[in-house]
Amino acid sequence: MNNSYLKNLEFDKIIEKLGSFCITYVAKNECQSLLPKTSKEDVKFVLDETNEAINLIYRNGSPSFLETPNIEVSVKRLENMAILSAKSLLELANIFKLSQELKNYFNKEFLDSTDYPILSKIFNMLYSNKSVVDKVFSCIIDENTIDDRASSNLQVIRKKQRKIEQDIRSKLNEFIHSAKYSKYIQESIITIRNDRFVVPVKEEYRSQIKGFVHDISNAGATIFIEPISIFELNNELNSLKAEEEIEIEKILQMLSSLFYEYTEQLREDVSLIGKLDFIFAKAKYSKSINGVMPIMNDKKYIKLINARHPLIEKDKVVPISLELGEETSVLLITGPNTGGKTVTLKTIGLLSCMACSGLNIPADEKSSIFVFDNVFADIGDNQSITESLSTFSSHMLNIIDIIKKSTPNSLILVDELGSGTDPLEGANLAISILEHFKKAGGLVTATTHYQELKNYALVTPGFKNASVEFDINTLSPTYRLLIGIPGKSNAFEISKKLGLDQDIIDNAKNMMSSHDISIEELLKNIYDDKSKIEKEKEEISKELDQTSLVKKKLEEEYSKFEIEKNNIIANAKTKARNILLEAKDEANEIIKEMKSISNSKDLNNLRNKLNEKIKNINEQTDLSQKTTGLPTQSEAKEYLSKDEIKVGMNVYVTTLNQNATIISDVSKSNTVQVQAGIIKMNVDIEDLRKLNNNSSKNTNKNTSGNKIKNIPNNVSTTGYTSISKTKNAKSEINVIGFSIEEAIFVIDKFLDDSTLAKLQTVRIVHGKGTGKLRKGIHEFLKKNPHVKSYRLRNFW
Repeated sequence: MNNSYLKNLEFDKIIEKLGSFCITYVAKNECQSLLPKTSKEDVKFVLDETNEAINLIYRNGSPSFLETPNIEVSVKRLENMAILSAKSLLELANIFKLSQELKNYFNKEFLDSTDYPILSKIFNMLYSNKSVVDKVFSCIIDENTIDDRASSNLQVIRKKQRKIEQDIRSKLNEFIHSAKYSKYIQESIITIRNDRFVVPVKEEYRSQIKGFVHDISNAGATIFIEPISIFELNNELNSLKAEEEIEIEKILQMLSSLFYEYTEQLREDVSLIGKLDFIFAKAKYSKSINGVMPIMNDKKYIKLINARHPLIEKDKVVPISLELGEETSVLLITGPNTGGKTVTLKTIGLLSCMACSGLNIPADEKSSIFVFDNVFADIGDNQSITESLSTFSSHMLNIIDIIKKSTPNSLILVDELGSGTDPLEGANLAISILEHFKKAGGLVTATTHYQELKNYALVTPGFKNASVEFDINTLSPTYRLLIGIPGKSNAFEISKKLGLDQDIIDNAKNMMSSHDISIEELLKNIYDDKSKIEKEKEEISKELDQTSLVKKKLEEEYSKFEIEKNNIIANAKTKARNILLEAKDEANEIIKEMKSISNSKDLNNLRNKLNEKIKNINEQTDLSQKTTGLPTQSEAKEYLSKDEIKVGMNVYVTTLNQNATIISDVSKSNTVQVQAGIIKMNVDIEDLRKLNNNSSKNTNKNTSGNKIKNIPNNVSTTGYTSISKTKNAKSEINVIGFSIEEAIFVIDKFLDDSTLAKLQTVRIVHGKGTGKLRKGIHEFLKKNPHVKSYRLRNFW
């Protein structure tokens, strides 16, 4: 694509923003050479790698990159078996080290590499060599310092150096502080000149000290002399330094040789690190503009939903939505100056170029872009004094170039088409140019002020008007794009607001033809209707969003209610069962005591005690069920006939295990709609029971779920219980399919009934299955006081 057209769109500023996220020179170079791709496959690939990086950042944070130097010179020296400096060796070791750190970043247990096929390939191609890295860092402290332990010989040499330096300093300290020489010394310090230890002597006493002069101060007042007494020690020290340099050279040779066989890996690592740096820079930039991955279509159209210009501040930019292509080949944008027409042009072109460069675009999901072979943008005033080109001429040169180079797969953006010349000629020329582009097959967006173009777009297939909104009250643009209607000049309204005499405005209106006035009035009506519809649409959208939120909240609350309801019912059942089991145990104990008592007074006391226990159990059961919203034991649950069912009647629903109100008549399928709290549901009439608050009519029930009738004083306990129980006594019960808890509850009652009916032998059918139910029943039978013995039968 032509860089001059891209610059008109300010694509170079996008590159500059993207470059600020790059660390390595390789990534920065790749960023500077970035151009939109023209193949859909290439565009899809670069967008996919960007979005893999974005997803990886969300999962694992951003990887760390270092500013890697250009190592090409060092690598070529390695290929020639040369010796590298300590600085170069550290740079190469850091590349291997960074490669390993990047591999560690990607190879986390919680990451699935198959989710990142493009990045996985790059990370896996990185080469690292821990042994080489460790060796370099163990030998080199920094670019100017080799570690003593780099070799045993270097360690010995430096140990001798330190010993000789210590001897020299000791001798010189004695010298400068001695009574004989201290008066000759300029300062009581030891310094170094020409790699030899010296002392500063006053110039007038230079002849008093035997030694070698190595330097003189600028003022000539100080002479730096090496006393003869340390001459041999200085020689020996310099000899050791020479040995040190030779040994360091050997160490650098050894370290350099470690890299000789890895020159290609070093080049590849630098390239791969730069590539990853560039990909993650695209991801970071896309995140910074809240970008989304656009859909790449094959049908040659652009669909932008709430698209924002990426170079305008987030809190100031006004989103635009538009569609170009399919039925509309030419979009004509009109409206007042500084109203946002040019920004709209740039947004369309810039977002198309960004997407084709592998960058996400600042727009909403489901925005779609076509991969154009070129984007042409004639935007701005390109008049040239040196070339004697007017605004019109410079625009025409661009238009001629676009006509020559554009294809059916090009995107063409033209600002103020036909301006800068006679209005009538310019309008007709603009129409002709747009018709040419339309026939050529490209997609075109143009801005204009010409009324003729607005009218032409109203009646010509393939053309569509659009306008930027202008607030007459504030005399300022809103920057909102309105599709489907042309923009008004608003010249009369603006002039009136600014204070121009009404007479002048009226005279201007009278000078307009009736045709122009009717068109202007039509445009005004269309504009007003469109604005009204847009505002209503926006309000409806907000209300729909609020409704969706309320609906979601209600669904969440209903879900919580269902969970709480089920928990309350389960807890209530458990509490009721525990109360009944405790009652049964206490009743059994009392019955045993009654059998052993012959005294009537003691028997009456025991009977009263039993009645009191039963009364307490009834009260506890009622309290438990009232707190859960369930019907109490004192509420009768008799079947309802079809004729008894009425709307508004309160009933007990067995399937819900709670009270409800009937809110509909009986249907043909014998169902009614009931409401329990906020729940409305259809239930079968067979699941409905009467509610009766008169507890005196409903207390003659057994302990399996209803109140136990108080035992009258004049009836024996044994006789009463036998009569009430024997009527339903059976010699066999089937609990196949029950849970252990359910089975024990049923068997417990069954054994009570059988004991009171004086049955000697009963059968319990539990099946084989996994054996858990059988085991649980046997454990229960072992502890039951009614069971003398039991045995397992293979069949019944």
